[in-house]
Amino acid sequence: MKLLLDEIYPATLAAALDAVNIAASTVVELGLAGKSDPDILAAAIERDCALLTENIEDFAHISAQHLTAAGHHPGILIAPSARFSRRPAGIAPLVSAIRAVADQRLEDRVVYLKRTSDR
Repeated sequence: MKLLLDEIYPATLAAALDAVNIAASTVVELGLAGKSDPDILAAAIERDCALLTENIEDFAHISAQHLTAAGHHPGILIAPSARFSRRPAGIAPLVSAIRAVADQRLEDRVVYLKRTSDR
């Protein structure tokens, strides 16, 4: 699985994902900080990466528009802030939730991550 992390996520999350064989890049490391949400999704599509974000409202809408226009995307993973903290203690639960869906078919889907018992 390849994953692009929205700009709210730290490089430490990308490193933790890389450690479990999930290739992760951050929007910031790719020089995309401050770009619009449609530009972020376009970058994920160009790199064939699923996108991780907590921005439910915007990316669910952008995904629907993109698919309605006969576009495709590698998948969008939504990590609601009520379930997952971006603080250091929240990295392990987020990695576990991503690992739980890593083998699923994500193309053209918006997947809401759930906390697992593996913390």
